[in-house]
Amino acid sequence: MAFTIKVNGNSHNLDVDGDTPLLWVLRDVLGMTGTKFGCGMALCGACTVHINGVATRSCQTPIDGIGKSEVTTIEAIGGTVAGAKIQKAWLDHEVAQCGYCQSGQIMSASALLASKPKPTDADIDEAMSGNICRCGTYVRIREAIKLAAQASGKEG
Repeated sequence: MAFTIKVNGNSHNLDVDGDTPLLWVLRDVLGMTGTKFGCGMALCGACTVHINGVATRSCQTPIDGIGKSEVTTIEAIGGTVAGAKIQKAWLDHEVAQCGYCQSGQIMSASALLASKPKPTDADIDEAMSGNICRCGTYVRIREAIKLAAQASGKEG
């Protein structure tokens, strides 16, 4: 079937089955390999992208459900205010260890900061639940989100 989707501000005409997960369209059809395959069941968070600004697991999102929604991937998240702050904080706190889960972690954290510029610990826990880090960098992830939130406060 023919679909047109908007990814990172660009429209793409695709010829794929409607039930094809967005993850595989991004990786295999569009060549955007920053979004990772983890579990295929929306449990680990490695495949997280934004759909209209909401953190969404792309491995369980069929392409025929995208419609006119705007998809943002890790390749473009640094172009958003929240994404740029999160990426800087990730580097400042040396969050990544093996790095495999980090695109999904950054996407979830960016969505949180965009919707709640001053998240509480409970907000962070809720937003980041389901994002699994095999290396266990959870403490650095939390501190990086807090650092990014502090950076948000300095601009207002």
